[in-house]
Amino acid sequence: MNSKRHILLIASRNQGKAQEVADLLNELSLSIQILTMADFPHLAEVEETGSTFEENAALKAVYAAKETGLITLGDDSGLEVDSLNGQPGVYSSRFAGEPTDDQRNNS
Repeated sequence: MNSKRHILLIASRNQGKAQEVADLLNELSLSIQILTMADFPHLAEVEETGSTFEENAALKAVYAAKETGLITLGDDSGLEVDSLNGQPGVYSSRFAGEPTDDQRNNS
């Protein structure tokens, strides 16, 4: 195996998400350095205008890849509650309004 270390940018500032990816790659014995958007503080937050998690993940990944030139993985997540007809979905983090607040969202 090539000993050269490769870089993967996670299009998120969430260190927990980055650690999850790093753990998965380590299990596969892949030597990949994980960076996050926190490593690029000059880059703007991506407005999540997609109507699906996939669309929002793509928006973030494409933006970060274009701005940094790095191979980039984007993700988006949230809750889809059956009794709420799939809500809040892509609006999970902003369910209780802005600024985002996990405790208010849960209430």
